[in-house]
Amino acid sequence: MKRECLNVYFVMGSVDCAGRDPKDVLQEAIYGGITFFQFREKGLGAKVGVEKKELALKLKEICESHAIPFIVNDDIDLALEVEADGVHIGQEDASFSEVEERLAPEMIIGVSCHTVEEARAAVNDGADYIGVGPMYFTTTKKDIKEVKGPQVIIQIRDAGLTVPLVGIGGISVENTAAVLEAGADGVAVISAISKAESVFEAAKEFSRCVGEKALFTTLSKNNH
Repeated sequence: MKRECLNVYFVMGSVDCAGRDPKDVLQEAIYGGITFFQFREKGLGAKVGVEKKELALKLKEICESHAIPFIVNDDIDLALEVEADGVHIGQEDASFSEVEERLAPEMIIGVSCHTVEEARAAVNDGADYIGVGPMYFTTTKKDIKEVKGPQVIIQIRDAGLTVPLVGIGGISVENTAAVLEAGADGVAVISAISKAESVFEAAKEFSRCVGEKALFTTLSKNNH
């Protein structure tokens, strides 16, 4: 998969939308410039069963019409049912081999990692990309691990791992540059986009931050 797909990676479920329609939130985020979408329907009040599948299908349709990859968090059955572009799994979810066995060969598999060891294991397994975090403190995920900060991305890159990588956890417009400078290809964002007063403007700001960093990197390379 192309690294630039991960530039502005939006993660969202119905409980993250501050009472707004998830379809409208996703649409606005796409207009604002997100490049990747993960459907993560978890937490108190999350949809289950048929309702969850119906929402997934509607969100997938929106992504498809804008050529945005649609990934399902953790739910392999749902990913297969709605023919998602892939799945994202955490360290406590199903094993990589189990997931890989069930998915079509072209489907994307992303893995959450918190250490160099976990990142190396994911790469050896064949992960298409990894999500590393939590970068900063966040209240969005209840099962939050110890905050690592961008330093862990530097360690992963120093270990020679070139896998496409996105930083996640407490990401804001203000700290995006630090995450990218550490070696991330993009930032994964939940509430800073989904709960923003203007979802469109928030996504646009993240897109601008990532674009500025990419431009700076290109200019730096050309000057050496």
